[in-house]
Amino acid sequence: MSEHYNSEVWTEKYRPRKFEEMVGQVEIIKRVRALTNSMNIPHLLFAGPAGTGKSTLALIVVKSLFGESWRENYLELNASDERGIDVVRQKVKDFARTKALGDVPFKVIFLDEADALTREAQQALRRTMENFTSTCRFILSCNYSSKILDPIQSRTVVFRFQLLEKKDIKKRIDLIAESEGLSINADAFDALYEASEGDCRRVINLLQATASISPNITPDLVNTIVSKARPSDIKIVLDYALSGDFVSSKEKLLDIMLKESISGQDVIKAIQKEVWNLPIDNALKVRLTEKTGEIEFRLVEGADEFIQLESLIAAFVMAGIGNGVGGLKESG
Repeated sequence: MSEHYNSEVWTEKYRPRKFEEMVGQVEIIKRVRALTNSMNIPHLLFAGPAGTGKSTLALIVVKSLFGESWRENYLELNASDERGIDVVRQKVKDFARTKALGDVPFKVIFLDEADALTREAQQALRRTMENFTSTCRFILSCNYSSKILDPIQSRTVVFRFQLLEKKDIKKRIDLIAESEGLSINADAFDALYEASEGDCRRVINLLQATASISPNITPDLVNTIVSKARPSDIKIVLDYALSGDFVSSKEKLLDIMLKESISGQDVIKAIQKEVWNLPIDNALKVRLTEKTGEIEFRLVEGADEFIQLESLIAAFVMAGIGNGVGGLKESG
């Protein structure tokens, strides 16, 4: 195993440092770049899934505004670590009280995962934003803008980030592969992309983990790194269940979970995707999807994983019996 691949975290090493280096989010980048070039930005709210460029864009804005002195004029807080009202009051106020250094008349505070803040902390943040508008601009980042109070949303310009398209992620992967001397065939890239689901940070982390084993990236190598149930395995579990063979279905599921060290929630996600590929009536797919969602909720609430998954398999068995799907395993 080469030390070369582990010397630096690639998500940081290959983090875009300029607007033109970013991939995807074309309209957002165009508008944010125009605001930044005017040397005066409003409060911003970046909303969207993980790994789509929210933190990266915030850093690029700050570096574009302040140049070499960006660190002195920038405060980053992660709201999921520091949820309380006191943190918002103290850290933000202490930073916001002093004047910015250089030509820009304000400092920038980046509040990551702002949707993790309590309502009280958001109320405090709203007042702080009002009080320090002359010396500070806030960039808030969240997964769901609906969890941010309306009074805060109305004080910001909201940008909604999308999951990155395959072609955008391919640009980053090709750049890294060339720089690190990796060979990735199309099937291996497809495996990486499928595992990432549009999260660029995740795909780069997976690539680095895979490259630490071999510079020749193959689908099999990717699948050894990805702790995820393969669709073909899940299909076998569901085929057994729908054909009425509860015992075989349960044994196959247990085999997948123990051998591959896959969590119940990952199995649920795989089942939810695979339901729609089954050769059964659409109304039945809807019912089974609803049941899958109910089991997922129970897992989140702390119920026993295997008992709940057995319950889900039982629902598939009953669905198969009730709708005459027997014999599916042989025909599939």
